[in-house]
Amino acid sequence: MSKALIFGHQNPDTDAIVAAKAFAYFQTQKGLDVEAVALGEPNMETNFVLNHFDEPAPRVIKTAANEVDHVMLVDHNEAQQSVSDLDKVTVTNVVDHHRIANFETKMPLYYRAEPVGCVSTILTEMFDEEKIEIPAKLAGLMLSAIISDTLLLQSPTTTDKDREAVRALAEIADIDVQSYGIEMLKAGTNLAAKTDKELIDGDAKSFDMAGKSVRIGQINTVDLNEVLDRQAGLEKEMNAEMAADGYDLFITLATNVLNSDSELIVAGEPKSVVETAFNTKLTNNRASLPGVVSRKKQVVPPLTAAFEG
Repeated sequence: MSKALIFGHQNPDTDAIVAAKAFAYFQTQKGLDVEAVALGEPNMETNFVLNHFDEPAPRVIKTAANEVDHVMLVDHNEAQQSVSDLDKVTVTNVVDHHRIANFETKMPLYYRAEPVGCVSTILTEMFDEEKIEIPAKLAGLMLSAIISDTLLLQSPTTTDKDREAVRALAEIADIDVQSYGIEMLKAGTNLAAKTDKELIDGDAKSFDMAGKSVRIGQINTVDLNEVLDRQAGLEKEMNAEMAADGYDLFITLATNVLNSDSELIVAGEPKSVVETAFNTKLTNNRASLPGVVSRKKQVVPPLTAAFEG
């Protein structure tokens, strides 16, 4: 096979960037010609991780078909979250931990999906299965991805496999998980340095729910008031993106990474579906969601059910 590009989803988070790098290393050890790239610039948390381990950021691409015929996806499968010309290339591999939707291929492929907290957990298993040693730097990067996706193993998406992967990777990288993890999570919450648009776009994904286009963004913070004080500006940008990109509903989830509570800010319609999904009432387009930290497990499923019900 000719060279293939490996990448995570648009608006990449730490797992999307790291998983691409880890899977690229895995594939090169098996003799394949691959390159880890990204579909967007790393966020503040990911930049902290890359700088901590003296690892360069991946090259950012907008299209893939002008470079290669084959691609490999990590940390996503839905077409609207992927490269814009996905339909013009052949997907040969997918490693993911999300729902499977809006995805089809013309040819058989390698597809590995597990209900765990992080793709880097699955990759840790794959390295072990193939008896490929994980270098210390890569172990640190993969550990960081799991800490990010599971909020230091506190998210309800966390599984025993994630905990075991953290233990193994921390031993290889020689890292104190708790102290490093808190430092890393805090590094990603310097919200004052970001514009309102950057905040709503930084970790946002699009979903089709019963024919409605739903955009769900998440902002991590150590102080919810840092986000809520900017609600007017955030709503303005959410509405602007809805008009420009045709979203029916835009939801921004502000999450306190230290106590695992969230606040929901909603733009668009039908807001009644949001209230039904979370058994709450919106006041000033906002609602409190104690204990909700996971978009994948605690936001998307109830919203999908409410739309379909």
